[in-house]
Amino acid sequence: MRKLLTAIILCLSLTGWAQTKDLILGGELSNSAATSVADIDEVMPRMKALGLNTVLVPAYWELMEPTEGKFDFMLIDHTIQQARNLQLKVVFLWFGAWKNSMSCYAPLWLKLDTKRFPRARTSNGKPLEIASCFSEQVFQADNKAFEVLVKHISETGSDVVTMIQVENEIGMLEDARDHSPLAEEVYQKGVPQELLSHLKKNQKVLHPWLKARFNSKGKTWKEVFGDDIYTDEIFMAYYYAKYVGRLCETARRYTQIPLYVNAAMNSRGRQPGQYPSAGPLAHLIDLWHCGTPQLLCLAPDIYDTGFKGWADQYALPNNRLFIPESRCCENSGARAMYAFGEHRALGFSPFAIDQASPKETESVTKAYSLLRQLSSLNSKLSTLTSYGLLFDQEDKERIINNDGMVITCRHYFTLPWDARATDGSTWPEGGAILQELANNEYLLAGTGVVVTFASAYEKTHEQQQILGEDGFVAAGTTSDIKHRSSAIFKGSRKGIASVDEVSIDEQGKMNFLRRLNGDQDHQGRHVRIACGEWKILHVKLYDYK
Repeated sequence: MRKLLTAIILCLSLTGWAQTKDLILGGELSNSAATSVADIDEVMPRMKALGLNTVLVPAYWELMEPTEGKFDFMLIDHTIQQARNLQLKVVFLWFGAWKNSMSCYAPLWLKLDTKRFPRARTSNGKPLEIASCFSEQVFQADNKAFEVLVKHISETGSDVVTMIQVENEIGMLEDARDHSPLAEEVYQKGVPQELLSHLKKNQKVLHPWLKARFNSKGKTWKEVFGDDIYTDEIFMAYYYAKYVGRLCETARRYTQIPLYVNAAMNSRGRQPGQYPSAGPLAHLIDLWHCGTPQLLCLAPDIYDTGFKGWADQYALPNNRLFIPESRCCENSGARAMYAFGEHRALGFSPFAIDQASPKETESVTKAYSLLRQLSSLNSKLSTLTSYGLLFDQEDKERIINNDGMVITCRHYFTLPWDARATDGSTWPEGGAILQELANNEYLLAGTGVVVTFASAYEKTHEQQQILGEDGFVAAGTTSDIKHRSSAIFKGSRKGIASVDEVSIDEQGKMNFLRRLNGDQDHQGRHVRIACGEWKILHVKLYDYK
């Protein structure tokens, strides 16, 4: 029954655009932002003013259970009450046995008793500030605290708390896996039948990386997955997932609040142990699904360059994209527009937003305002196509083929007349949602993009031109009419019927603000939103010959 309920929740969460009350327009607090009542009183109103609807708040084991068996919910309760007063939602982050791999938020009484609560060890026996997931005593202590937290939330805050993160950025550092005596004993037993059966049953749909390594006829870890450091990671990932799965089973006794885990990325060419090995990474998703079927999703924490690539890895048919942490910067708003537009993400959340400067949070506030408006169109848009656009100085164009029409989307600075494009400064990222409404009708919402529409026929006959700063063909390029093609143009073209800047109210009604024509759409050639501007444009097209 529990697994059935979990599956129902997951299915419901994957259908169409979420309503504003479900869409997580979030921000995660810095790690020490809610460690006192004064902290909570100061930070929560600021989050409301920034335009968030959800605040991701740590729940600290060391402060909740400073003495073993004695629990203090003051910070949890005050966070819930403040959120309720401000009409905000909360996602609690369980900083339990592990936070960013380390056991830094475990209570001191657990840290001091390494005999009862043993540490993970490297291959040369070095003890780490990482509790071993193979220790039943570690699990029982962590599980008891998590149990009382979840039970308390279910009784006092179910109207406010929308999700719970189980641990934080789990993973091994300094080595790919735990080599403690407890871990070695488990490793020598070989691959559990549960895992073998799961991988065999799902072999056709396994992640390509794991599928290529999997030998269904083996028994030992090396026989099944190969003799290298990544087999150590696979072993560790399965048992981390099993540990988390047991915590989830405990939670399900009290609540159906969705549960998820977050992952520190395996970036910059690092190997397992140089990055947090065995965490809920994309290439390990099948191991986590086997060990922890109760999870709503595996969620990436994206700080490195290549935002689109990281997001794309986690936006899978069996894993809805949720970004609980992303670098809070001037490009955060553009990235949020891409995540929601391209992947219909469950949510987006810049990290340490409480410590960010106004210049860094401004784009978040403006993007969230547009997303609130778009989400009110949920019932109308859930079956229609949307595209997420995200451009920078290197990745500046996307061409979309949509039902016989070619839509060319570019960074705003590809236009020839904006001096900021060539003054030597780094381009701000342009990000937008292009949402289809009907045949020849679209919404474009975001910042820093320019979009042209053409029939497939005219696109194939398009003559490449270099434009000058006035928007006309630059002298000395393709301006000599004698050299143009003499082929007769026999197809139809797309024209811009109208471009209107609009707002959208809570009932999903579009309200006209102004008509954009002439210089604002380059005399009907394109639709654009300048860098630094945040708009929703209602675009209607027509066909002509």
